[in-house]
This record gives sequence, C-alpha cells and structure tokens, in this order.
Amino acid sequence: MPQISSPYAGERVALATRHGKQRVIGRSLRHGLGAELLHLPDIDTDALGSFCGTVERRGTALEAGIAKAELALEHGGTGLAIASEGSFGPHPALPLLAVGLEVMVFLDRERGLTIQEQLLTRRTNFAQRQLSLAAIDSESGRADLQRWLQAVGFPSHGLIVRPQAHNAGAAALHKGVHDWPTLLTAIRTAAAATPEPVVLLDTDMRAHCNPTRMASIRQLSFRLVRRIRSLCPACGAPGWGLERHQAGLPCAWCRTPTSLNQAEIFGCRQCGHEQRRPRHDGLEAADPGQCPSCNP
Repeated sequence: MPQISSPYAGERVALATRHGKQRVIGRSLRHGLGAELLHLPDIDTDALGSFCGTVERRGTALEAGIAKAELALEHGGTGLAIASEGSFGPHPALPLLAVGLEVMVFLDRERGLTIQEQLLTRRTNFAQRQLSLAAIDSESGRADLQRWLQAVGFPSHGLIVRPQAHNAGAAALHKGVHDWPTLLTAIRTAAAATPEPVVLLDTDMRAHCNPTRMASIRQLSFRLVRRIRSLCPACGAPGWGLERHQAGLPCAWCRTPTSLNQAEIFGCRQCGHEQRRPRHDGLEAADPGQCPSCNP
C-alpha cells in the first residue's frame, strides 16, 4: 500500500456491492487515501431498490446510498464504509436529453461524519424502447432495432428485457443481456408472457453491465476522495468542500438579482464552519437575457 498522508491511511473501508464497483472505488481509496477496501459481495443491496423495477427504491438516491453504507458498516465490522447510488432519467430542462445522477457516500462512525459528493452527467446510454414481436420478424424492424442497439452501446452495454404488462411475473424478466441470440430469445419469452406481444427494452444500468456508468462511478470516487482529504480550516475534520450554491448573480445592466448562482458555500460537516467563495468561473454579472427585470 502506498505511503499516503491522510486521516484514513492504513484503514479498512467496507463496500457492499455485487456489481463490480469494488474495482474502481478500491483504486481511488488506495491511491487517494492509502486505505484498503473491504469488499462485501454477499449483501444484497438490490433489496433497497433495483434498476429492473422489481424492488422500488424508497427515498432519494442519497438516502439509498447512506442505507447501503450503513449495511456495510453493520456487516463489515469496520468503522468506515462507502457506497454509491445512481438515478437516471430525462434532463429537467431538456426532456429529450437523458442524464445520470451518481451519488457517493462515505461514513466515518468514530467521527460521526457523513461525507458525500455527486456527479450529474450527460454521458449516459440510459434509454428505453417499446418493441413488438412482429418488428423483429421483419427485415426493416430488425434493421431499426439494430440501429437503436448500436446507439445504446450493445453488446458491451447490457439490456433488460421485460413484458410490457407489469404482472407478467419474474420469469419473463431478463437482465444482463449482452448478445444477439440471447436478446432474441429474451424478447420472444417476454412477449409470450403477456396477452399483447409487446416488450420493453431497457438499458441495464447496473454498473457491471454498463461501462459508461462504471466510468462515472470511477470519476466520482476520486472526487469524493479529494474531498475526504480536504480538512476543515477551523477544526481539521475531513470532508471540507462545496456544500451549496448561493443564487442571486446580479444583472450586468440593472444589477437586479437573477436565479443564477453568484457564490459557492464551502463547509464542514463536523463543526459547521462555512466560507463563501466567488463562482469558480469568475463570472460577476449575469447576461440581461437572464434578468427578470430586463427580460421579463
């Protein structure tokens, strides 16, 4: 293990996952904190919510991430744990654009710390497609399906195949589909389980089936490690970093506050100390087009 000066050098950090996240998170902990990852593969984190929809997630992605980390603390016998959770859907401002939100949480039981970071990314293959059985039996239908499969990164990125009817049963649900013959079999099986021969194809967003998502988790893990290494200037606790944004950037013409951010608030979860910092991009005024007075 590399000799690294950090509050957690030589410590063990528990991670409960069956989806291969230990490969990327372990590397960031080792190189960034000098800590060792304790992988707990026997804990079923899908019981807290699954991408295939068989178990509905309760609460937010952050709440689910904290619940996963607490499970790792309970079963790992360590005072430290880490977990990640993802959410995917349409962009709030551009509904035709898919986005992914990754949240990662680090729990320090001894210090009573919960340190978190998140990553909102447009780099995702998240998509869903409705498909009739008749479509795959026609040349044009198969060609159209092949174009969609190429767009979502199949076969390196897996798919979930399910009947359109929600009460068709678990036997008709196929996860981790990575090749054409298996896909065709899954489509026919799913279609046979419902009165209407229509199936839904979903991108499989589990990390081990989705290299694009795994790359986002890797990026976020290093971001979180950098925050853990950052110590509070007031009390020295780990986890100093950006807590929230302060809106109200003034209009360049009339100085009316706008909805754009004017400052970043850095803070400490341990002692509550905060610092207000200007926007990192240096912008000091908003375009009048964003002003509620100049452009009502």
